[in-house]
Amino acid sequence: MCSSRRMKNVAQHGWPGGPLDTSLLTRYSEHVARYIWFGTERIEGPKPELRIASLGTKLTGWVSGPGEHHPNIQGWLDESGLRWLQRTSLSKVDPQLLSAFTERWHPETSSFHMPFGEMTITLDDVACLLHIPVRGIFYTHVLVSMEEATALATELLGVPYEVAYLETSRQRGGTFTQQWVYDCWQRNLHMYHRYDCAARAYLLLLVGCTILTDKSYTRVNAKWLPMFRDLSTLNKFSWASAALVCLYDNLNDASMFTTHALAGYSTLLQLPAYRPIMDALTPSDVIWRPFEGHRGSIPSDLITCFSGYLRGCTVVPYLPERCLRQFGFVQYIPPPPPHPAPSYTDIDSLWSGYHTSVDRILQFSRPFVPAYAPPEADPIPQDAPAQDAPPAHAPPSGEQRRMDAIVSGLERFIGQVDAGRDDDVFDDID
Repeated sequence: MCSSRRMKNVAQHGWPGGPLDTSLLTRYSEHVARYIWFGTERIEGPKPELRIASLGTKLTGWVSGPGEHHPNIQGWLDESGLRWLQRTSLSKVDPQLLSAFTERWHPETSSFHMPFGEMTITLDDVACLLHIPVRGIFYTHVLVSMEEATALATELLGVPYEVAYLETSRQRGGTFTQQWVYDCWQRNLHMYHRYDCAARAYLLLLVGCTILTDKSYTRVNAKWLPMFRDLSTLNKFSWASAALVCLYDNLNDASMFTTHALAGYSTLLQLPAYRPIMDALTPSDVIWRPFEGHRGSIPSDLITCFSGYLRGCTVVPYLPERCLRQFGFVQYIPPPPPHPAPSYTDIDSLWSGYHTSVDRILQFSRPFVPAYAPPEADPIPQDAPAQDAPPAHAPPSGEQRRMDAIVSGLERFIGQVDAGRDDDVFDDID
């Protein structure tokens, strides 16, 4: 069938094995799921899964342990809100698992389309898994040339211009190898005692090997270096948004048939399921709110329910109204995703006035879903805080559900207040 006749047939009857309404998933013709339906894998051979840019093992050999940093560097690291990234990387990832997830990701909705509905990685997930700040401003990055990257390395990393130019020339662009950035950190720390330059090199290496990983596997983009110019104001950025935008952007790319690799921070995607298992999942198989027992360390924050666009390395839609069960509410039929993306100014304005979008999608008149309660066979830790224990009563009445919704809403508003994190309750991810 010729292309024009095929597209006319699709417009009338939908995609075979795919969406019947072609107005929402506008990129489905290029999506890997369309090819899989007809028995075509994106990578032929015994290992058809994606290549994963996971740098956990490498980072483990580079980062300092608790208390090993120079006090100046430790102070900047603590204030930045990024210190937990030293301990959240997985040394091993499962390419088959991550490939199965990308086959169900759709860029138009920023969500995984599962048999029971949609799910996504939320800002709350990022905060609970990585312990990095959600609140803050978006960083406006600018692509840098080889010469501009050289100048930035000279200014912010204390590297002689000739040495920095040699490095960017070898990389043929505005990037540095991770090993080169590591050597800058070590020289500034131990030889020159330039602790501000050492801190910038360390932080650039840290984010370049975790939340801002790209598919080069060995390089860090110099466009992120200006973020660390003023070390005393690093906590002004929404690092969780930066991580999520990078992950969404890479998932968007990896969901297309012609892509053979996945970057972004794969720690956020390590969930127990594979292609056939995912296809058989039902709503009762899913723990919709897995971090409720973690709230003593990371309280709920209403801003994670913001609906609109996030920006970082690019601009992506963030649509929690499509995945309300992950926020404790019954899912309704969501409106179509907003299109096109607004200007940077409008995106920032909507983010700062997030209450408007939250009020739109979390109205109290909608039924409230209680937090996940483990089945009776699941052990409940003896030392679990009383406020984190799951309810052990019968399903609430309609009036009780309404009161629960009001209480939950108040708790979300109270959660806006920044609270100190109890470091002792944070567990390493091995």
